[in-house]
Amino acid sequence: MRISRLYTAIPLTVGKIIELDEENGHYVRTVLRLKKDAEIILFNGTGGEYLGTLVEVSRKTVLISLSQWIERSVESPLLVTLGLGIARGDRMDFSVQKAVELGVNFMTPLITERCQVQFKGEKKSQRLIHWEKIVQHAAEQSGRTSLPELSEITHLQQWVNQQKGLKVFLDPYAESTLADLAPIDNKVTLLTGPEGGFSDADRILAKAAGFIAVRMGSRILRTETASLAALAAVQMLWGDFGTPALKRDAAQESS
Repeated sequence: MRISRLYTAIPLTVGKIIELDEENGHYVRTVLRLKKDAEIILFNGTGGEYLGTLVEVSRKTVLISLSQWIERSVESPLLVTLGLGIARGDRMDFSVQKAVELGVNFMTPLITERCQVQFKGEKKSQRLIHWEKIVQHAAEQSGRTSLPELSEITHLQQWVNQQKGLKVFLDPYAESTLADLAPIDNKVTLLTGPEGGFSDADRILAKAAGFIAVRMGSRILRTETASLAALAAVQMLWGDFGTPALKRDAAQESS
């Protein structure tokens, strides 16, 4: 029987009894419908996870006794940063969720010239909190024990000049492909555009900051498809999707 996993930001220690916050307590009690003596796995994003047992489940409190620390990691050896041009509604939510599943380490929602989403008043902070919850739930579902870092919503011009490693941006009109390149210090930074793609001004900014334009096949992909295709491709080429033989051959060719 599969044991439910739950992210919590509080410190975790074997032998301690912890109390879940109101939101997580509601989730355990109402959504998962776990009862006293049920097992649950907790992690706080610092690596590893903890096996616990529910010792109290009530309307006021949910208490968990932590019995075992499990040293476990499913992280890729490739360090991936994703600059994600902000798309509308479910498309952006989908991209954030699947990026976590595909092993992204750092992710920044970006405002580009063709960004169609407007942030007024408190909407910017509310949207970021919404995406943070998606990151947490995706990490719970996918078995990750390290939580990807989601940065503040940033303008493209500011973000491109802060990146390191192999830097690429997706452009259906580019001549190069990812197979023509190799990561730098096992790091790769991907930049993807919103609906409508990058403007000429966006392309100039990216290239001036050292980003290389690459295409993902001969077809034009939707924004949510392009980012996921690129993440899967880099994990296959240089991360943990490929077989050991494929990784060895790739390393020999790049040396």
